[in-house]
Amino acid sequence: MLKQIVNQAKNKKFTQLKYILAAIALTTPLYGACENSISDIIPIEQVVKDISYLASDELKGRANFSPERAQAAAYIAERFAEIGLAPMQTKQKQLTQKPHIALFLQHFNVHKIQPQHISVSLNHSAIGHENITMATTLAELSWQTEQAQSHVIGKDDDMRKVLQQLNQQGGQHVVLVNSAHRKTFQLYKNYFDAGLTKLAITQPGAIVLVLSDESQLSHYQVKAQAKISQQSLSNVVGILPGHDAQLANEVVLYSAHYDHLGTTADGRKIYNGADDNASGTTAILNLAQYFAQQGNNQRTLMFSAFSAEEIGGFGSRYFSQQLNPDNVVAMINIEMIGKVSKFGPGTVWMTGIERSNLAQLLNDALPENLANNGLAIQADPYPEQKLFYRSDNATLARLGVPAHSFSSTQLDKDPHYHQVSDDLSSINMSSMHQVIELLAIATQPLVDGSLTPSRIDKSKVRLQGKIY
Repeated sequence: MLKQIVNQAKNKKFTQLKYILAAIALTTPLYGACENSISDIIPIEQVVKDISYLASDELKGRANFSPERAQAAAYIAERFAEIGLAPMQTKQKQLTQKPHIALFLQHFNVHKIQPQHISVSLNHSAIGHENITMATTLAELSWQTEQAQSHVIGKDDDMRKVLQQLNQQGGQHVVLVNSAHRKTFQLYKNYFDAGLTKLAITQPGAIVLVLSDESQLSHYQVKAQAKISQQSLSNVVGILPGHDAQLANEVVLYSAHYDHLGTTADGRKIYNGADDNASGTTAILNLAQYFAQQGNNQRTLMFSAFSAEEIGGFGSRYFSQQLNPDNVVAMINIEMIGKVSKFGPGTVWMTGIERSNLAQLLNDALPENLANNGLAIQADPYPEQKLFYRSDNATLARLGVPAHSFSSTQLDKDPHYHQVSDDLSSINMSSMHQVIELLAIATQPLVDGSLTPSRIDKSKVRLQGKIY
């Protein structure tokens, strides 16, 4: 089945390919005049081919749990095999032939939790369903007064902060929310009523929210049920073992998520996710090809395409449990590089720049001819968006890894983010290609072992919630 999927991908006719390449031919490559040019190793034709397939209508938006998500995974696995990477569980020197692409798939299960019924009585009065919601990892709730902790969020309280604290605490909670927070309550209700996804249910708990101006809770009764089921997903992971005996146990991780949003509810329009994140997935494929052809990596390089980022980052969470994070020197997580950044074509910014010295070291290592052109790793220009926590780097950062996301998107003015218009026509292919080249040059000292960034202080990274 996997081989059939890959053959379909190889035989796919990309109607826009010729047009895109013709347009790129009219531009001047950013590094074309530099002695550090690597365009012959990272050919633009392969970059265009990869993103064109991953963002094609054939993959229908690469939704989690869809056949098309598996189809995308098979394409990535075949590329890893062709490049010469080894599956994560197999050392390259043990391979006598090209590994089967199924070996690159890292399977894991997630739990889908769907609320079925909930009723709440406060002080002997029934509450309307429109004023109740819950986040739960329990299949059944049957609470009487004092069987759960009770809380009141007053009109002047920070609702999000209170719920964040309860989520990190875990356990069982009934929360009265003052009607002054009605809009925020509705956002939580929409989110919770749609159901939750969890990688594992290790600490059962629940938070029941009730929109009410009651300030005293002398009596309550909660009855609820939820359906819990398991579904399978997979990451795609390949490695390029290090050549230095002492450095080979140190890992440089290049990653991107390959899942997206699928289609609209009626199935008529596709969220192709060209920028988010076919662009990042294309980057790790071509960086893998570049470093494999270089053949001089002293550290072990690992390339991971994560699934389930769009539904909570469960692919990276599972991945982080399959290796010793202390061995990961740095994580270069590539997220949305298909648009020109506010700093100019071919430039990128990095989330959490203050949390390690990675950006400083990468910039110090850049060749003078690039640095003079302003091609430095920039700080995240959108700190209010809290992007450090919104991609797969956060999971590894919580474990102390210098894990950061690299992006070029202008989030404050991008009309295509999570829209059906995020397709190939919105991508600046030349700038994206230049970003991939810049990352290859900037991270070379990580690869050859001459640069080791400081670790992230785990105590200063916000913990993951235990309930939602």
